[in-house]
Order: sequence, then structure tokens, then C-alpha cells
Amino acid sequence: MTLRARSPSLIKQIALVPRSAWRTVELDVPTRKFRSPRVHETQVRIEGRDFRQMFITDLGHEEPTILLTNDRKTSAAKVITRYAQRMLIENALSDAVRFFHMNALSSAVGIKVDFDMALLVIASGMFRLLARKMRGYGDAHADRVFRDLVDMPATVTVDAKDVTVRFHRRAHLPIIIDSGMLNAEPVKVPWWDGASLRLTT
Repeated sequence: MTLRARSPSLIKQIALVPRSAWRTVELDVPTRKFRSPRVHETQVRIEGRDFRQMFITDLGHEEPTILLTNDRKTSAAKVITRYAQRMLIENALSDAVRFFHMNALSSAVGIKVDFDMALLVIASGMFRLLARKMRGYGDAHADRVFRDLVDMPATVTVDAKDVTVRFHRRAHLPIIIDSGMLNAEPVKVPWWDGASLRLTT
């Protein structure tokens, strides 16, 4: 299964498909916003082989999606659902490449590359956990989470027992306050000789 580029000729072909030739399918994904896309299927021959081609609209994109597959038995709804699930993985990889620089590992030495990859997975997971606590950020990319919720001005005070981070007033601060993180108990940090991290406003 793969996507096909939207060439001008294909866009014209999609525009000429009569309204009666489209059918609506229901996607069995309760959490998905666009669950009733319209589909028009054709057979297409590319490089001497026949493929099943789907024109898909109302999937949440401005332009139609053109899906190509050699799976001729699975229903259109299941094929589109599988594509949507795969896109979640591809979007996560794209996010890692763009924000965490996954394609710029700092060493050719195997153990160093493995360590870099482990740090990348940990950082990406921590950003996802943070985003899930914040209203409206469950599906946000890492760069948006960083820009709105991490890269914030604060005053840091260090004493013998506590490290206190006092956030300055900013547009997105109410979202962090609503999450309950600032009202939580201070966190003991073992490598700070038992000192605690306290977040406050």
C-alpha cells in the first residue's frame, strides 16, 4: 500500500468523476474525527502491473488522497483504516526526524548510535506523556509542545533542599495550571542528593 502523487492529470480525473460514482464508507475508528470518507475505486496499470486505486475525499485533507494497493480483497473501509494507522506511525517518525534530529545521529560508532537512538525514544516518549496531560495537545507534534509548554520563561531558585521553578505569566500557562502539574507534590530527584523539584507560579 502506498500513496500516489497528485499529478495534474489525476486531479483532473478525480474532478471528472460523477457524484453518483462515489460511495461513503464508515471507518471503525471511534476516536477519529473524519470517519465517513467518500471513495471511488478504479483499476490502474503501472509498469505492466494492475493495481487497485482509490480516490478518497473527506478524510481531513484539503486535497483528495490517492491510495494504491495490490490488496484486492479487503474492504475499502479496512484499507483506509490501515492506511490511517500507518500514517500515525509515519507522522511520529517524521516528528522525530524534524524535531529530535533522528537522521543526524552524532557518531558512526555502533554503541554511540544505539545510545543516541535510546535517548531519542526516551525524549519522544516524555514529550508524548507531557502532551497527554495538557488540554488540546494530545495529538500535537513535539515542536509545538516544546514551543508552547516547555520553552517558557521561569525563575529558578536553588537551595539545600529544593529547586523551585517559578513560571512567569504567559499565554499558555493556564493550560499547564489546568493539568494539575503545578499543584503536585515536589518530586525527589535522586541525583540531586535528595533535593526536590518544585513547580509553581
